Amino acid sequence: MMATRTTTTRTTSSASGPSADSTAVPFPFQDLVQAYYDCRRSKRNSASALAFEENLERNLIQLQEELLTGTYRPGRSICFVVTRPKPREVWAAEFRDRIVHHLLYNRIGAGIEATFIADSCACIPGRGTLYAATRLESKIRSASQNWSQPCWYMKLDLANFFVAINKQVLASQLAARITEPWWQELALQVLWHDPRENYEVRSPRHLFNRVPQHKRLTAQPAHLGLPIGNLSSQFFANIYLDSLDQFVKHRLRCKHYVRYVDDFVLLHESPQQLNAWLAQINDFLPSIGARINPKKTILQPLDRGVDFVGHVIRPWRRTTRKRSVAQALNRTAAAAPEDLMETANSYFGLLRQASHSEKDRAKLAAIVLRRGRGVDGQLTKSYRTRHHD
Repeated sequence: MMATRTTTTRTTSSASGPSADSTAVPFPFQDLVQAYYDCRRSKRNSASALAFEENLERNLIQLQEELLTGTYRPGRSICFVVTRPKPREVWAAEFRDRIVHHLLYNRIGAGIEATFIADSCACIPGRGTLYAATRLESKIRSASQNWSQPCWYMKLDLANFFVAINKQVLASQLAARITEPWWQELALQVLWHDPRENYEVRSPRHLFNRVPQHKRLTAQPAHLGLPIGNLSSQFFANIYLDSLDQFVKHRLRCKHYVRYVDDFVLLHESPQQLNAWLAQINDFLPSIGARINPKKTILQPLDRGVDFVGHVIRPWRRTTRKRSVAQALNRTAAAAPEDLMETANSYFGLLRQASHSEKDRAKLAAIVLRRGRGVDGQLTKSYRTRHHD
């Protein structure tokens, strides 16, 4: 797809950066180098990453000087649309700005995340979709006494989550959690930077038209919304919803609860109790500027199965969502020959996360074998053979 390249500039200005006290340097140069290496793991082949790498040492020294003197300003973002699993607007910061995001996260992330409840998942090391699915499965078995007692679940979703985040609320949360003034100011600068001030469009207009207006950052007032696509946004979103986690666990005293980004599940033997909790959550959420999406609220008995983070949890088995399996088979069958192994192995890894995936992996293996690649005996990965398409 040929991208449309349009530059848009707004007249508002970015927040000023912090300046370091001459007697105390907030971070050594090695920390910036580490942030660079962390950043390039997934972005090394991007145009901005390659440009930064051409004069790596000079660019890192300049970035450090800007940070320490308070002259650092975030640069131009790239805005584009992804269509899977559904159309959404993505904002990618410049590579040097992503380095700053990693520098900030490396300094304050672990300490803040240590205060989160264990049931908060997503964008936390070791707490991805597999962690969320297995943790919910464990809680289901506990709540239902190993599926022997009737139990209910309520699945909730926050409406238009990222574009509805209230930056004023989040700024107060960050200021309360980050005690070192220089790092607090940097966090607030990253938060208040509005990528809509200076950005380049990389998708054609018809793709943007597929994103509902109420889900577009460009349609929100300046104090609402975080750009999807940056490490800082993912981290800030977890801080933002920690107050919800604490409310559910300690105020409502809900023992069985798991949240993954803006999707969360509560378990109880009484559907009346779950409805009472829903009412209290609805009363609480306006205090942080959030609300439940009523169209995605589900209240059902556990034995009907819980669809969560791509897994379907039923009595004694956890499988991959049927739609995800169909997508895996179709994309592997359609993959270009040079991309086949990478595509197949990524889906073998996805399917392997489920406790019961043998039949699904066998279907995937059959496609791979028909296309001339090998598959190991455990149906967990593909490899090259001498003859292939």
